[in-house]
Amino acid sequence: MDNLSDALKKLKITAADKTEGSLEGCLDCLLQALAQNNAETSEKIQGSGILQLFANLLTPQASCTAKVANIIAEVAKNEFMRIPCVDAGLISPLVQLLNSKDQEVLLQTGRALGNICYDSHEGRSAVDQAGGAQIVIDHLRSLCGRADPANEKLLTVFCGMLMNYSNENDSLQAQLINMGVIPTLVKLLGIHCHNAALTEMCLVAFGNLAELESSKEQFASTNIAEELVKLFKKQIEHDKREMIFEVLAPLAENDAIKLQLVEAGLVECLLEIVQQKVDSTKEDDLAELKTASDLMVLLLLGDESMQKLFEGGKGSVFQRVLSWIPSNSQQLQLAGALAIANFARNDGNCIHMVDNGIVEKLMDLLDRHVEDGNVTVQHAALSALRNLAIPVVNKAKMLSAGVTETVLKFLKSEMPPVQFKLLGTLRMLIDAQEAAEQLGKNAKLVERLVEWCEAKDHAGVMGESNRLLSALIRHSKSKDVIKTIVQSGGIKHLVTMATSEHVIMQNEALVALALIAALELGPAEKDLASAQLVQILHRLLADERSAPEIKYNSMVLICALMGSEALHKEVQDLAFLDVVSKLRSHENKSVAQQASLTEQRLTVQS
Repeated sequence: MDNLSDALKKLKITAADKTEGSLEGCLDCLLQALAQNNAETSEKIQGSGILQLFANLLTPQASCTAKVANIIAEVAKNEFMRIPCVDAGLISPLVQLLNSKDQEVLLQTGRALGNICYDSHEGRSAVDQAGGAQIVIDHLRSLCGRADPANEKLLTVFCGMLMNYSNENDSLQAQLINMGVIPTLVKLLGIHCHNAALTEMCLVAFGNLAELESSKEQFASTNIAEELVKLFKKQIEHDKREMIFEVLAPLAENDAIKLQLVEAGLVECLLEIVQQKVDSTKEDDLAELKTASDLMVLLLLGDESMQKLFEGGKGSVFQRVLSWIPSNSQQLQLAGALAIANFARNDGNCIHMVDNGIVEKLMDLLDRHVEDGNVTVQHAALSALRNLAIPVVNKAKMLSAGVTETVLKFLKSEMPPVQFKLLGTLRMLIDAQEAAEQLGKNAKLVERLVEWCEAKDHAGVMGESNRLLSALIRHSKSKDVIKTIVQSGGIKHLVTMATSEHVIMQNEALVALALIAALELGPAEKDLASAQLVQILHRLLADERSAPEIKYNSMVLICALMGSEALHKEVQDLAFLDVVSKLRSHENKSVAQQASLTEQRLTVQS
């Protein structure tokens, strides 16, 4: 350390007159001291004020330039030295050196700038202002084709510098994307895939950039999918594959890239991993199994990639995914059910799957998860059943297979996501009068629905419960169903539903209420009055923003309520005639006609 103090003193004197011989010795001494104890030496360098002199030594002509840049790279490994390097005015001369033809100067300059930028807002900002990123990208482009070791080392340093420059900084990442860094990096990966260090740098850079939405289009216009799949097939080590997965996951969110990955053969790689790891108990293997099956599900979210893999229900991929459902691995059960839900995104696929026994497989899976089951598996299997129930021709088949009985086993679930999918599945299935009547007379179900209609913390569950209550009445048109709903206290929720911000829900509520008024007005009268239905209908008719179908169904309901003395009196007290007579000139013909009919009814009975 005495030598270091001497070297720093000597350096101050010789740096001023740039005596190169003496300089070299002092710089070697500094590099030696940094190699032995970087942090302590860096502190001494900072304390000596020598950093400011380095700016003058960073000239392209000087023979000691590479050593000075190397010293800066070494001291900038310490977080406390990065801002002092910026304050000493080192960034501008370092960026100027990026124009050098000397490979060692370029290497050490790239290291110095990369280390100064690491986790340092000030460093990045200074490099940005000096225009460093563009010069580095230009170097990557021009050096890309050369595969000699020295060049690959330089490319690795430049990639690392850009990574440190833009890491977790959206605006700098966007800047690099606009400069065209993505096609350059993809080309680099293709040419230098044999070089582990450079490949790793490219992957980390891809991982950072792929998080940005604006990058996806650029990635899609390259052959990134092909290169990553090629690289993936070569990897044996878990860590390396994990790195590639981290790039694949954000990229696969883009539909065009999903299709490219499918065409490049990624699915076959994923299925192979699943097969290899399914019986393992090792933590790494289980993690890889999860990542591979999750990515498989993600690829199926794209319409084109999904249809390509479905292959009319005959595809080997589709068949393999089906085999996951009865598996003993909960991760595969989950991925299998989610995959079926994704395949079930058009009528053709749904009809084929129901005809080929998928429903029974899903019901068996749900039966395995009734008592203390896995919530995510329950949710996924119910999602798949709900999607399969959308085509009209599937409903009767699924009902006769006993789907409602299986689904009702989850009525006791306290998990909102499961409740939501359960409700959606039942609502999809009850288009048929018989099914609606059977379910509508199930007091346990109706009581649970009424309870969930008050789930204010879970808007989805609340909305679906209301819609199912309404659907039970609309499809069954049954007095017994209405009685069950009245006894369970469901009327007030249907009245509230008529004020929903969604027109479709308002309409469903009004139609259900009109059926109640037509079929079972007596038992429902009290609840309709206390829920202030008449006042709500007056408001809906008077509001110019109400949709034509809302106005129409509100008037139909008013006429039906006239059969109740108490409600009839409320209608008279609110002067409905004024509001209704205005609607006779409504631009919608059905509304205008119903207004005339309603006006006659109100006049006759007033």
